Parts: sequence; C-alpha cells; structure tokens
Amino acid sequence: MRILSFILTISLPLFLMAQSNQQITEDFLQSFANAFNPHDTKAIMSHMTDDCVFEASAGPDVDGEKFKGQQQVKKAFEDVFATFPDAQWGDPKHFISGERGFTEWTFTGTKLNGTEVEITGCDLFTFKEGKIAIKNSYRKNRLLIKKEEISSEGVRTIPADSLKIE
Repeated sequence: MRILSFILTISLPLFLMAQSNQQITEDFLQSFANAFNPHDTKAIMSHMTDDCVFEASAGPDVDGEKFKGQQQVKKAFEDVFATFPDAQWGDPKHFISGERGFTEWTFTGTKLNGTEVEITGCDLFTFKEGKIAIKNSYRKNRLLIKKEEISSEGVRTIPADSLKIE
C-alpha cells in the first residue's frame, strides 16, 4: 500500500503537468499567429495567461522591453499595430517541446513615415496551463544599404549611414 501511495504521490504532479500542456499544439500556435495579421488583440490575448509576459525584441534592457500582465502586453501589441498599420507576420513555422516552443516568421510593415520593414524573427514561448505564459521575441537587425527618394528634382540616393531605423 505504501508503494502505491508513493507512486501516486510522485506520478500525479507529472501527470497533471503533462495534461496542462496537452492543449498546446501547432494548431494552437497557428491560431495565435493568425490573430496578429488582422491585429485582433482580443484573440491574441485569449491565447495568453492572465500573468503573461512579453519580452520585446528591442528596449533599454538586456532582454529588451518587458511587459507584464494582460493589460501591459495588450497595450504593447496595440503600439506595434499603431506604429505599423499594415503589419503582417508571414510564413510562420512552429515547434513545440513540452512546456516550451517557438515560431519563426517574416515580418513586413510600413511605418507612418513610409519606412518599409521586412525582417525574419522568432518568438520563444513558455507555456502554462494550456496557454502562452511568456512570449520572448527576437528579430534580425536589418540595415538598409540605400534608399531612393523621389522629389521634384528627380530620384536621389540617400547614403545608408544617414538612415536611421527605429
């Protein structure tokens, strides 16, 4: 009887942890990715835990800028959509291993000032209770070689060192 009790004591938490992550599938991550292109923050946030964390690719800290909780994370995504009104994440590829996973993607968007961006990146995920607890984003830092500008004087090339990507 003691052996059975011991086995249950040890295996029950492992069983429950496995059950809590059972809902995380490639379809779940694809649904999360699909919510970004129409900028559907309600759908995006429904995939994330109440105590979720979003670690942005850029920011003042070594791990970028960190947003905690549903309100801060939602606001961060809304700010991205305001900065890039046509933001799209294409060709997502997903991988899941237990309570961790990642999605690779190609981001395209145009800032309000007309600057076009196209970069590849990925999100590293930590899952909890069948949802995304942490979304840690990484992206390439693509430098522009040159940009042509059309003015009343015709086309001119702007030197790369005078361009600033924010």
